[in-house]
Amino acid sequence: MRGAFNDVSGYADIAEDLSDSTATVIVKTASIDTRSEDRDNHLRSADFFDVETYPEIRFNSSAIDEVDEGSFIVTGELTIRNMTKTVSVPLELIGVDTDPFGNLRAGLEGSRRIDRKDWGVTWNTKLDSGGVLVSDKITLEFELSLIKNVAEAAPAESADTTAQDEAPTEAPESENQDPAEATAPAAESQAPVTEAAPAREEFPPAPPVKPVQKPTDQAPAAPSVEAPQPQSSGKPLGKLFGLR
Repeated sequence: MRGAFNDVSGYADIAEDLSDSTATVIVKTASIDTRSEDRDNHLRSADFFDVETYPEIRFNSSAIDEVDEGSFIVTGELTIRNMTKTVSVPLELIGVDTDPFGNLRAGLEGSRRIDRKDWGVTWNTKLDSGGVLVSDKITLEFELSLIKNVAEAAPAESADTTAQDEAPTEAPESENQDPAEATAPAAESQAPVTEAAPAREEFPPAPPVKPVQKPTDQAPAAPSVEAPQPQSSGKPLGKLFGLR
């Protein structure tokens, strides 16, 4: 059976010398959640956590050691039902990064197996098969997300960097949307897409003029050979290169 405490809080004071660091975790026992209302109510009763008498489970660290790169052993006092025992919890650093809200976060995970009877949680009942309903050995799983609560320049700089990185992607869009602010190179690069169509739309008016300048026998050849020459020196060409 798996469950979780939905109300967990705490803090960690990380010193330059890791051995001087401290951590505290506070668990509200009434927040136990195993996705079964009847079972959760039983766990809240005096048979287990007795939440009315002991509303909190506490862990206060006494030593934090880095045993390998990103691997830590946190030793401290675990108090359940007003009984305190020393335990050591191995933790792995998952990563440190800035979240979408600008908070610097550190993620850690770990687990530790304990005997619940050491903290006075002894209730059990026998099964017809000869076993018992609840195991004495319980695995505690830790999924920690630590948020740095002191704003420094580093997160602000990372936010500015993100904004600067996004700026170039928005610049081409603004140039395409506002032709008045576009530079000559931008106009040339956009000409084949945006201005070619108007240039082709102006070719149809040309044939009525060409029969007047040339004999009817040469009219079929005139549109294919000589039509581009007058158009290349006219206004459509100026529009094409943004010279208007």
